[in-house]
Amino acid sequence: MYGNEYLLKMEGISKSFPGVCALDNAQFHLKPGTVHALVGENGAGKSTLMKILIGVYRPDKGKITLKGKDITINNANVALGMGITMIHQELMPVLDMKVYENIYLGREPTGKIFHLVDDRTMIRNCKQLFGELDIEDIPPTAKMRDLPIAWMQMVEIAKAYSYNSDLIIMDEPTSTISEKEVEKLFRMIRKLRSRNIGIIYISHRIDEIFEICDEITVFRDGKFIDTDLVKNMNRNRLYSLMVARDLSRYFAKTEHKLGDVIFEVKNLCLENKFHDVSFSLRRGEILGLCGLIGAGRTEIVETIFGIRKATSGKILYKGKELQIKSVRDAMANGIALATEDRKYYGLFLELDIKQNITICYLDHISKHPFLKPKKEIELSSTISKTLNVKTPSMTQLVRNLSGGNQQKVVLAKWLLSDPDILILDEPTRGIDVGAKSEIYSIMDNLTKQGKSIVMISSEMPEVIGMSDRILVVRKGQISAELDNQGQSVTQEDIIRYAAN
Repeated sequence: MYGNEYLLKMEGISKSFPGVCALDNAQFHLKPGTVHALVGENGAGKSTLMKILIGVYRPDKGKITLKGKDITINNANVALGMGITMIHQELMPVLDMKVYENIYLGREPTGKIFHLVDDRTMIRNCKQLFGELDIEDIPPTAKMRDLPIAWMQMVEIAKAYSYNSDLIIMDEPTSTISEKEVEKLFRMIRKLRSRNIGIIYISHRIDEIFEICDEITVFRDGKFIDTDLVKNMNRNRLYSLMVARDLSRYFAKTEHKLGDVIFEVKNLCLENKFHDVSFSLRRGEILGLCGLIGAGRTEIVETIFGIRKATSGKILYKGKELQIKSVRDAMANGIALATEDRKYYGLFLELDIKQNITICYLDHISKHPFLKPKKEIELSSTISKTLNVKTPSMTQLVRNLSGGNQQKVVLAKWLLSDPDILILDEPTRGIDVGAKSEIYSIMDNLTKQGKSIVMISSEMPEVIGMSDRILVVRKGQISAELDNQGQSVTQEDIIRYAAN
């Protein structure tokens, strides 16, 4: 086909930045019609390699061969012209444009006479495109902002396919979608694979890799470590290759005696979002909250935290009813919320680590109207060391940290105020297996200190591995409360209550 069996060969790729060797003689080979996982901890070199492939960076050394020909990729447009597209983890749709307009943005067909944009042709082509990929639910004329995240993801895949791509890179494609939507995504991926398209699949969700991928390549510390068929790999070997250290206790949950009920929600309602939600939380407990996208999980915790105003119901802390009308009220009563999207709602990316950590604690590190710089450094440094934030300095911009370290900074920000109730919405979204294990250890240590945690997660192994009890949310109601002492709950139990 291409003179050999490979669609893509990247060999001897090296790339350095000031003070950092991001890639050291790395290699990656992709066969047509295969789904090839690229895995490794944050900082392993995956993103740098992909940015070289799509023309964002130029390699210092190395060779790229596509369809049997040596190529040079100077920019993203050159990559697109060669049939290489990338679907980024952070989707960037034009929200106020329609679906078909997003797909053909920048390459709109025009009429022959007045050269006006030909919307009818775009809509017709969009319908044909969706038909080829078995996309049935998305109207081409719908506005992007009205679509769920999972549907936006499908539109991005359709857009990549519309370029007649031979190679599609998918970066964390399931990080914001539910288990049910993952099934739809996988059907699309299999459809693409059947059309001989090569897919590079980057994900920290190990279960998905074993389900959808044909091959796995592991990077560590900027170096190629190994490539093998998925059928020849097991989880323990994969973890070992990725982190080069023992992760036998991946879920760091340890058994300890739970305390008395410290927090209660009674008959909480938010019009058109959820209704009659009731649950309790004990001291030292991790309460898992799971369900399909759109079930109401995030809306429930945002109402508890004062972001949304409840229609009715009660919230009690240590037996006393709280009047939570704002985020400030929730914080004053010992409640903290680490939001699902750390980059947009959890962090100030252009500020440094110390500023992000102390942002909610300014009253304690200032003598109005002046900040106490030494106190700010002291507090942020102490809690950063406790959470093992990997950084050369507290003045490092948060933007430059890995996903796992960014998540630790979010936790540090809230833990500085010593809350009793910590709500974690997707606490390990988009971070690598080693960083996940560290987050789990932090959670376990917090519960040993008597903190109580409500954890929302779309990863069922995470929910089962870390929760003492599990609440399943379905269509705005608690459909099941499952005792998970001894990890007795199965994924089948959760799916049954979430979907039926």
